[in-house]
Amino acid sequence: MLPKQIKNLANALTKLPEIGPRAALRLVFFLLETEQNEILDLSEAIKSLKTVKICPQCFNLSDNGLCILCQDKKRDNRQIMVIETILDILPIERTKQYHGLYHILGGVLSPLDNIGPEKLKIKELITRINNLKKENPSLPVEIIIAFNPTTEGDTTTLYLERQLKPLSISITKLGRGLATGSNLEYADENTIAESLKSRK
Repeated sequence: MLPKQIKNLANALTKLPEIGPRAALRLVFFLLETEQNEILDLSEAIKSLKTVKICPQCFNLSDNGLCILCQDKKRDNRQIMVIETILDILPIERTKQYHGLYHILGGVLSPLDNIGPEKLKIKELITRINNLKKENPSLPVEIIIAFNPTTEGDTTTLYLERQLKPLSISITKLGRGLATGSNLEYADENTIAESLKSRK
């Protein structure tokens, strides 16, 4: 009923998160009515994604080498916020209240999903902290744990606190404001800013 090209693109689009067959077809029909140069721009933008790298320090996305945040000399490199995923950076940055760096753990502990400590960037975080302490032992290091307030997030927080305690550093957590079961990615700026201010 539909030309092969439309079917092929619609099938490809259904592989994207939260895109079902109907939404995929709507997108294809939208693209059919789009100017050729805009489609070519979109195609090039998609192709260029494969050139994106991972920052070797915080595991954020990068053009090449350290990410833009890790390169920023105005940020406090001795204050590190540990988060689950790259998507958690955006709402925190929108608050304009945080001026430290990040460490993306790559998820949280979840035995049901077969995610143990070895699958997370915990060893890399400990190495990073030890390097900071060697670099300047007299200056404090603060680790802010900022996981989503879920059972898995709380479990990971407790595990991380136990792992970091021997390092004799300041460990704080986001304070009140984030309801249990909520998600940092969807929280508003005021809620996150309040959580940052009231960390303990």
